[in-house]
Amino acid sequence: MDTSRQLYEGEATGWRRGVYDDIKRTFRAPIVNWIFRTSMANEPEFTRYAWGQVKPLFETRAFARLSVDYRDAVLSELDLPVYRRVDAGVSPAEYAELRGQLATYDVVGPRLAVLFEAMDRGLSGELSPDPVDERAATTPFPEWLDSDRGRPPTLVDEPPAELDETVERMRAFHGFEGSLPSIYRTVAQWPAFLEPLWDDLEPVFEGEGFDRACERTAELVDEFVSAAPYRPRLAPDELRAVGFEDDTVEGAATLFQEFNSGPVETVLPALPALAATVDAAGERSFE
Repeated sequence: MDTSRQLYEGEATGWRRGVYDDIKRTFRAPIVNWIFRTSMANEPEFTRYAWGQVKPLFETRAFARLSVDYRDAVLSELDLPVYRRVDAGVSPAEYAELRGQLATYDVVGPRLAVLFEAMDRGLSGELSPDPVDERAATTPFPEWLDSDRGRPPTLVDEPPAELDETVERMRAFHGFEGSLPSIYRTVAQWPAFLEPLWDDLEPVFEGEGFDRACERTAELVDEFVSAAPYRPRLAPDELRAVGFEDDTVEGAATLFQEFNSGPVETVLPALPALAATVDAAGERSFE
């Protein structure tokens, strides 16, 4: 797939817009992530089919439990600073916007982790879950959890020059070469906050606690996908059987394999940590 192509929400019409609406409702976030926009721009019919296959994974109480356990696994390991508005050096309106946008990333983090794992394993023909026999596996996702928490993120195209040194350190930590994770491009709207924030977070992320958090969140996602009550029909032979060409199957497999390894392994666990720095992280347990 051509990863420079994206179908933005404002440009989507017809059933494509409907799929985007469904993604936002299911993910409980006011955003359609890059991976969906890219896939829809390149292979719309495949995206519609694949979303229909993986959507049930996010609609159960078991996934709700995974999402809060994921967040808790990160925050339990880290000693994080918490910035009040005056500490962040922003106006009340800006602080509310900052907290709302970081809350959105906090919501989507475990959802993207499960999406990447399920799609990668499915497209490689290695997704054969062994469902657990418990009610939560198929009971609906609690309506109240993560409901109306976030705000639509906005991003700078390029961080201001004053952040060049900070940006290079963030790229180096996460393993990016020329790009920068979306969450940092969001916080870069407030450069006076991002610079001291990274000064505080960098030693935390480089510590053993964050390593343990990354290992534990990966284990949680693997356990959830391995015990999923529904098996997405995404194996190459299954996709070919419903009419998808080899180029489509191989392109999708390559895309999701790339996104299920490398920088994402540290970026996704960082999302709840960043939200927690402005007290915008969500629930860490529920009964």
